[in-house]
Amino acid sequence: MPYLKVDEETSLYYEDAYAGGDGTAAGSLLFLHGWGTSGRVWDAQVPAFAGDHRVVTVDWRGCGRSDRPERGNTLERVIGDVVALIGALDLHRPVVVGSSMGGLVATELGLRDPALVGGVVSVSGPAYWPAEAVPVGDLREDLRRDRAGTVAGWVPEWFAPGADPALAEWTVRELLDAGVSVDEQLVGLTAYDPRPLLPGLGVPVHYLHGELDSQIPLKVARTCAALTPGAGLTVLPGVGHMPHQESPEAFNAALRDALVRMRGTARTAAVA
Repeated sequence: MPYLKVDEETSLYYEDAYAGGDGTAAGSLLFLHGWGTSGRVWDAQVPAFAGDHRVVTVDWRGCGRSDRPERGNTLERVIGDVVALIGALDLHRPVVVGSSMGGLVATELGLRDPALVGGVVSVSGPAYWPAEAVPVGDLREDLRRDRAGTVAGWVPEWFAPGADPALAEWTVRELLDAGVSVDEQLVGLTAYDPRPLLPGLGVPVHYLHGELDSQIPLKVARTCAALTPGAGLTVLPGVGHMPHQESPEAFNAALRDALVRMRGTARTAAVA
């Protein structure tokens, strides 16, 4: 199984998929999961895009099949890990597709080093933390007191009413399997706010957001799209915070459309 050692305590599990030809006809895609889950959340996307893309998924430090260091599980370290992965795999300006907190990581990569990535797709991402979202301080305390009960009560809210209950059950297991130290990644989340920098974002960006997302309101994506020149926004009807799992066929179609649009935006910017 492929692992990348990023520091003395941490090796990251990743998967690198090719299917059609050299797998790179339309470029590379790097999929980032959200807090506490793993690259497995993209199981319905990998086969759908590996025919004409190089498709890479990774488990963050503390999550999935990666190592669980006791310290250093910060958002800053996660961002550094992703940069290291892009370099180690020689990914040429991949489009970074990030779900939930992974959308924040993808956005920050585009802001910090637009030469590193070819575009950003934020999937129900907390580009900034809205006032009506779950108070992170309270959440961390609840997790400390009763992790299993807190996760079991919270995760079903990630999905729209009527979603397959097995999705929530599977996600609960993912979160409980993750290391407790991933809670450190929540620190600073409420302070993150890229809105002042979005007008100068140097890579194409597209927001894919579940219409019924109760965790990150749709207004977050609408606000960020309005601030970012050339940004696209697709609202996925009838789904919540995990649209790629709730309605994978509709999500895959929307993502493919977004990638086409982003390539057109990038060509226009290059000509200009």
